[in-house]
Amino acid sequence: MSRRIDYDWELPPALQQRLGSSSYGAQRIIHEQDHLMVILHEPPAGTGAERKAAVFLRKPDGAWLHKGNNPGEKALSKLIESYRAALSTFEIRHEAADTSEALFQILGPLIPLSRAASNVQVTLQAARDAVPEDVLITDMRDRAVEVSRGIELLLADTRMSLDYRLAHAAEQQARAAMEVSRAQHKLNTIAALTFPLMAIGAAFGMNMHSGVENLPGWVYWVIFGAGLFMGVLLRGWVRAPEAPATLPLPGLSNKKK
Repeated sequence: MSRRIDYDWELPPALQQRLGSSSYGAQRIIHEQDHLMVILHEPPAGTGAERKAAVFLRKPDGAWLHKGNNPGEKALSKLIESYRAALSTFEIRHEAADTSEALFQILGPLIPLSRAASNVQVTLQAARDAVPEDVLITDMRDRAVEVSRGIELLLADTRMSLDYRLAHAAEQQARAAMEVSRAQHKLNTIAALTFPLMAIGAAFGMNMHSGVENLPGWVYWVIFGAGLFMGVLLRGWVRAPEAPATLPLPGLSNKKK
């Protein structure tokens, strides 16, 4: 928050005493001796850590001043329009955002902007309650409500869009992992079927005289069938689900004893 500047205007002592010595503080009103001071903040930039105060003073005769003896009506209207311009900028960025990173870059500065706009609305409503006959305050309050609502809706839309993209990415990742798991399961099944045959073929394919080469041809088919049968058994063992691990209930072993 920027340091408090003593502007060139005359303030009643009761109002002066309610101001801090270091800064103007949060957005609020100070109403003393028919003098109404409205302390607002300009739209925050970046992360919103820095707050720039826009101070207005309504004198008992109804005249508005801004940061001293400057006319206050146009300055107050310009402040509300600066929030509307910031809303339009973020709406354009939101429409152009096509990645989660782009949405996150919008969400960061949009949060302090929404908070500041909401506080502007609350402060102008308090000013309206303090001086209900001032038409300017009523008009600025209504415009602040509209802008604050628009920023709030954009913030919610940005959060929802970001959550959707993150959920969609997580769903795609889970689907890819499932496809990999299915492919691996198919490979394991094929390996289970062919492993016995490959082992038998490797054993009988060695350059050694075992006497099997002199046996009748039907023996080959018996050996082949036996290897295939072993592969089916191994395939069933691979595909069989594991039994879920059961944890003993607390105190069950003590009851049995």
